[in-house]
Amino acid sequence: MSTAPRLTALDALHRSLGATMTDFAGWDMPLRYASERDEHNAVRTRAGLFDLSHMGEITVTGPEAAAFLSYALVGNIATVGNGRARYTMIVQEDGGIVDDLIVYRLGETEYMVVANAGNAQIVLDALTGRVGGFDAEVRDDRDAYALLAVQGPESPAIMKAVTDADLDGLKYYAGLPGTVAGVPALIARTGYTGEDGFELFVAPEHAEALWQALTEAGASHGLIPCGLSCRDTLRLEAGMPLYGHELTTALTPFDAGLGRVVKFEKEGDFVGREALQAAAERAETAPPRKLVGLVAEGRRVPRAGFSVVADGKVIGEVTSGAPSPTLGKPIAMAYVDAAFAAPGTEGVGVDIRGTHEPYEVVALPFYKRQK
Repeated sequence: MSTAPRLTALDALHRSLGATMTDFAGWDMPLRYASERDEHNAVRTRAGLFDLSHMGEITVTGPEAAAFLSYALVGNIATVGNGRARYTMIVQEDGGIVDDLIVYRLGETEYMVVANAGNAQIVLDALTGRVGGFDAEVRDDRDAYALLAVQGPESPAIMKAVTDADLDGLKYYAGLPGTVAGVPALIARTGYTGEDGFELFVAPEHAEALWQALTEAGASHGLIPCGLSCRDTLRLEAGMPLYGHELTTALTPFDAGLGRVVKFEKEGDFVGREALQAAAERAETAPPRKLVGLVAEGRRVPRAGFSVVADGKVIGEVTSGAPSPTLGKPIAMAYVDAAFAAPGTEGVGVDIRGTHEPYEVVALPFYKRQK
């Protein structure tokens, strides 16, 4: 028996704007409002407004909250400063990636863990199962927040029109409490587009007023509403991994080229330490497949699951692929055998329905914004 998808606080507004809706991780979400390409280009050149209320917020509080999170996650949460955020992961005992996360330190003994929508319950269950023995509490706060994002080069100017918070002093991967258009919010300088931008955590009952205020403030800056489709092409161009594609329980952070997020030097044990140490050693001595970028020489678009080939043999697999509005060519991320991972490696193709289409191997990301 299928259950009806969950609705965000902005559901009626999205429909009034003519959004094409889609079921995403159990939520009814806007896929696009008009043109995916126009929405993508708006974020790259001006600004876009997103509803990300499907993300999963989990609050951890208590005297041993930092010690608990350092045990439950691969990062050293004890070193996260007040008002700062950190990208990290939660893994199984065997080192397989359960999810990638952002952890915000909201106070001396209060943290917010933000999980991907499709994994939020899994992460909540894992944290709840690991908290025993620590003087800390895990709380499901998914219903306590709506999440809006303003992304793009014009986002600071738009935000300054609706808040007197110190945005100039707000660093990348930091957050501060403030008021935006009269609405109490956690203002975070984070995002998933490769551009400068802000994510705003607010009470659901304030989401619509905030959306309208941002829309009005952004009108003269070219701000437009944006759906999940362009969010995917934006993150792909920026070389950012997506859970279920570049990250899975079959991969450790070292397999995914993200071993830097694992902090062996932190105090105490942590879940997956032994398996991850073995994975780190394997990556040093016999590199696994590596995540690379692929740029098409033709016009055919690769999709997740397509084989990467060379010399008539399968050497890897595409994890994400799409037309790139910024590059004007199809692009993909793929795990390939280490021998074929160097940028410029010749003779690499993607098997697209029986035809081996030529692709150039490039370093990630495909796109990096000018500072």
